[in-house]
Amino acid sequence: MAVLIAGPTASGKSALALALAERCGGTVINADSMQVYGDLRVITARPSVEEESRAPHLLYGHVDGAEDYSVGRWAEDAARTLAAVQAAGRLPIFIGGTGLYFRALTSGLAPIPAVPEEVRQRVRGMAEAEDAQVLHARLATLDPETAMRLEPRDRQRILRALEVLEATGRPLSHWQKDSHTPLLDPAACVRLVLEVERETLRARIDARFEGMMAAGALEEAERLAARALPADRTILKAHGAPALMRHLRGEMSRAEAVTEGQNDTRRYAKRQVTWFRHQMPDWQRATPETALDQLERMLGE
Repeated sequence: MAVLIAGPTASGKSALALALAERCGGTVINADSMQVYGDLRVITARPSVEEESRAPHLLYGHVDGAEDYSVGRWAEDAARTLAAVQAAGRLPIFIGGTGLYFRALTSGLAPIPAVPEEVRQRVRGMAEAEDAQVLHARLATLDPETAMRLEPRDRQRILRALEVLEATGRPLSHWQKDSHTPLLDPAACVRLVLEVERETLRARIDARFEGMMAAGALEEAERLAARALPADRTILKAHGAPALMRHLRGEMSRAEAVTEGQNDTRRYAKRQVTWFRHQMPDWQRATPETALDQLERMLGE
């Protein structure tokens, strides 16, 4: 048995997972693509040190910001973590907002070969002067099925699709149709999506960002900027980080950076809600107020 908790950012997932772990002897396992990075505890809203002391938390902050961490690497880490948690007799509680991570858990990943570094550098070098919309249009001519699933502004995933095509001669969409084994049997999991009324979620996002600023988000962004990482590093896209670093460069005021960070997070939450609605139609739904009782009932069935 395992528990899977998904939901948009600022919906209360972390508090819910911690409360369930304390009641049921569980271990919280991160399924959020930004919370894996050690550089950004505050900006990515990772659980606090105090929260992590109340129950085991795994796969948080274990990746350096210089690395490009993929869903494939997360699946490998998750498989090892899941085996260790189960061997210890604890309840695995996967929690996060990254839909592809949950898909890897319950549907598996296609066996896509690793892209050689020289191919990756060549593709990214040629794409350096082009914006995401141009790259998306190029992908649409080469792999229209994948392009249809990607936002035209999602530069990272667009480049990933172009790299796979260049390295293997085969579109990513073809690889993803191959058979693969999931880490978990969906029928043996309790699966729940947290749902929050839109205006309430917007207010929570705005308040949380203000709280992040008070907790040192700007200083965290300054330390990240000082690393001078390559511009294509995933961590630099963390919601709120680009605006804060623009403020540090004198390109916008603090108030403008906060507003842009809040707006960016709201847009991301909207995309998450859309993903969960269309990709997880068979998951149970609950509000933050009713979710803990609902999870306990589901575990007892």
